[in-house]
Amino acid sequence: MPNVTARTEHRFSNHSAEQVHKAWLDPDMVRAWMTRNVQTRAPSAQVTRIEIDPRVGGRYFFESVEEGEASPGWGNYRAIEPGRVLVFTWFVTPEEEDEDNSTVTLTLSPSGNGCVATMTHEMDEEWADYIEPTAKAWNGMLKAIEATI
Repeated sequence: MPNVTARTEHRFSNHSAEQVHKAWLDPDMVRAWMTRNVQTRAPSAQVTRIEIDPRVGGRYFFESVEEGEASPGWGNYRAIEPGRVLVFTWFVTPEEEDEDNSTVTLTLSPSGNGCVATMTHEMDEEWADYIEPTAKAWNGMLKAIEATI
């Protein structure tokens, strides 16, 4: 099946590409910005699990609980170029992992005292109706990173 792509961009005025890149791979930083992000939707939400093996081929697992419901996300890192690129798979069900057709790419470009972060999420066309909410979700994460680091 063909893929569709969600895309978003965020300008960090005072955070370098290196800082933003690190915010995706450091478990304490991920917990901090992810908590901020989930609590914008549900103030009582909690991040319950962060596991990160930050190397190509390494696995990560994130989980939050909102209104009593667990929301996991996991995958593997496909490319890690500090301060430049981070590519990882993104799954929320074992079936998606079996299909292996959900890939997120974070590209960072220096800009003034900060950087521009561009995120694309390629996914199976069955998720075409979710392109806009997916882009909005990734943008929310980028905004939470800016507010946290």
